[in-house]
Amino acid sequence: MENQKKVPDRFDWTLAFIIFLLFIVSIIAISSAQTSGQYEINFVKMQIFWYGVGAFIIAGSLLFDPDQYKKLTWILYGFGIFLLVALIFAPTSIAEPRNGAKSWFTFGPASIQPSEFMKTFLILAISRVIADHHQKFLTKTLKTDGWLLLKIGITTLVPLALILEQPDLGTGLVIIAITAGMVLVSGISWKIILPTFSVVAILGVTIISIMIYFPEFLKDHIDVYQYGRIYSWLDPYSYSSNEGYHLISSLQAIGSGEIFGKGYLGKEVYVMERHTDFVFSVIAEEFGFIGASLVISLFFLLIYHLIKIALESNTQFNAYICAGIISMTTFHVFQNIGMTIQVLPITGIPLPFISYGGSSLMGNMFAMGVIFSIRFYHKRYMFSTDKE
Repeated sequence: MENQKKVPDRFDWTLAFIIFLLFIVSIIAISSAQTSGQYEINFVKMQIFWYGVGAFIIAGSLLFDPDQYKKLTWILYGFGIFLLVALIFAPTSIAEPRNGAKSWFTFGPASIQPSEFMKTFLILAISRVIADHHQKFLTKTLKTDGWLLLKIGITTLVPLALILEQPDLGTGLVIIAITAGMVLVSGISWKIILPTFSVVAILGVTIISIMIYFPEFLKDHIDVYQYGRIYSWLDPYSYSSNEGYHLISSLQAIGSGEIFGKGYLGKEVYVMERHTDFVFSVIAEEFGFIGASLVISLFFLLIYHLIKIALESNTQFNAYICAGIISMTTFHVFQNIGMTIQVLPITGIPLPFISYGGSSLMGNMFAMGVIFSIRFYHKRYMFSTDKE
């Protein structure tokens, strides 16, 4: 077994460089986004601060190797559930609802969103469930696969229900995407996966269809603003004075950037929340199709690197962690960019590592910290192909 490299050689400099490039993009985009004077806070300085906190989170993550994360999995998962439950019963003095959602603990000027950390806690939990299951059941059958799917479902359902209770549909969709991605690589037979995913897809299409054509049937279960997001997504110009305004302004900004953009600080279209959810609109308007494509390519490079780490992993637990973080990151990028160009409804999901947001950035940095740990403590086994 080989794990005697010097510390600098064991550190994943490629991943660090990718994150540094995302940091540069974030600072440029946010510094341009806040020039209108809409906010008194200097978001650039705050984003630099949060990146600094994120660097400490990554450093702290390296203090634990993957085996220790495996042992701590249920403690972290339980801690995340505790925070989500506490959020429901917390007084509004420390958990004041924002935009109708009670999702943050507020302590003076700082606020923490527990669900951002719960994503990675859930990834660790599902990874352990799958790895332990395969270690226990060496012979695969439809019965054992069904039992594994049930365990994954129960593990997911608890935090998902608590997050939807806030309500936070965007984060709930991320949780579902994480689970779906990990189920696909879990080794469960397609004889179980295909009908399960088909039922879920049909159910989702049915609910959306009812929302569109028969809204009165769900009026007691779905908030008015959620209806507005669906309707404004399908026909934003009919709702240009309210829900559709964000999407129309985003489309105008992105379209006006054309191929090469208007240059740094050259934006002309006003887009609300452009330092957070709609930061991609700023990038596309100022740097055009070329700049937007480079940012998307940077995310492709990140995901490719994570896939490479997963394939080189020598334990199932580590590989499933990578798969979960890949699913989370991919969905975040696809959903955020998709909602700015009318491919998907607006859900308030930030663009990873680029949108302003302390909790989002710290949550993503913790996920990357676990990846850094997997690479840092990677062991090479001679004359062996054993993954466990």
